[in-house]
Amino acid sequence: MAPRINPQIAPAAALALLLAAAATAPLPARAAAAAAAGGLLSAAAAAAPWIVGVRRELHAIPELMFQERKTSAAVAARLDELGIPYKRYAKTGLVGRVGAGAPAVVLRADIDALPVVEPEGLEFRSTHEGRMHACGHDGHMSMLLGAAKLLKAREAQLKGTVLLVFQPAEEGGAGGDLMIKEGAIEGASAAFGLHVMPNVPSGSVALRRGTIMAGALSFEITVRGRGGHAALPHLNVDPVVAAASLVGALQSLVSRETSPLGSAVLSVAMVQAGDTYNVIPDAVVLGGTMRALTHEHMMYLKGRVEAMAASHAAGFGCNGTVDWRLDHQPYYPPLVNDDGAADFAWGVAARVLGEDQVLETEPIMPAEDFAFFARAVPSAFLFLGIRNETLGSVHNLHSRNFLLDESALPRGAALAAGLAVEFLARGGVEGGAFGAAAAAAAAEAAAAAGHSEL
Repeated sequence: MAPRINPQIAPAAALALLLAAAATAPLPARAAAAAAAGGLLSAAAAAAPWIVGVRRELHAIPELMFQERKTSAAVAARLDELGIPYKRYAKTGLVGRVGAGAPAVVLRADIDALPVVEPEGLEFRSTHEGRMHACGHDGHMSMLLGAAKLLKAREAQLKGTVLLVFQPAEEGGAGGDLMIKEGAIEGASAAFGLHVMPNVPSGSVALRRGTIMAGALSFEITVRGRGGHAALPHLNVDPVVAAASLVGALQSLVSRETSPLGSAVLSVAMVQAGDTYNVIPDAVVLGGTMRALTHEHMMYLKGRVEAMAASHAAGFGCNGTVDWRLDHQPYYPPLVNDDGAADFAWGVAARVLGEDQVLETEPIMPAEDFAFFARAVPSAFLFLGIRNETLGSVHNLHSRNFLLDESALPRGAALAAGLAVEFLARGGVEGGAFGAAAAAAAAEAAAAAGHSEL
């Protein structure tokens, strides 16, 4: 039976993209790169018990953003075990280093968990009540450590440096942005990231050129009127009626001000008003999230929300203001895969996992702070499938019922290692790993600014 594939995932254009990726390097370079990636899948399969053991250890100690002290210590202990040096960044983040010299490539995993109560059942269930790895970050860490194990065994053959980035605070804290600002990926010319995905067949990979995940902003709108006795509404200025009308009006920003061929989300998910049945409150607070697939559309919607909150509230005699909560949850820009990096990743995935295991995905509306890496250097973000109906690995990310098919983890580790090995074997961006145009642009930039040596 063919694997069940979510309607958002389709193998269309696989051959064309694979051929495009293969055509970006001369024949000798492609042959050398393919040889360099050879054997990674079998080596990862042999390391599967270690990789799964690491995942279960990390699953049991989930911690929220910038609180990942036990998690960071556990990762550091594994890097010590492998003999990989590392430095600390962004409070609880780590960057390990395998190989030496230029070029350099980033492999990134996020390390934080969610404020979710995990159900009973797993023998390695969370020991931190009210905290759970419900987004698979334990799997991401174990895959990156698995890749580190494979790369360390091949360190003498690496043609540059691999930066193993264990990043805190992906779940709203923009830890990736902070790591970059602190210099964690200085000298790198490309980055790759993997995210487990329960709507992709287990062990397969899905990716695309261009935007793969949306940008995100959270908002808090305060509609302020004048409260008083609910039996005397004519003596008050009722913010509840104004806020209720505003909730509906905001939806027109998607239905009437976003192209039918585009995508946007504006969801009001929280309403806070009074707490007494016969008193109209002074104010109503609306909270929600906004998503779009381009930065420009995000900024357009931001301006329109501000204008509509003010003008719509004023129509009811109220005052409307918007707080974008940037101190609590920074803006995440859309995650845009570089075309050359996506083609390269497609080709590597086909060689490591098999051509029939690489699928094309549509963009999705959740956000990811790997977007900051993609803004800094040419990057590709890939979805690793974990859907396994027999095991019950079918529940959405962030669900308390989320389960992870661990059989996919060695495949992810092999793929991550393969991306690094082939990138370095091809000489990085300047050597043509992402195509001739990218190589020319990189050479021009290096000539203008001076090359950053590691």
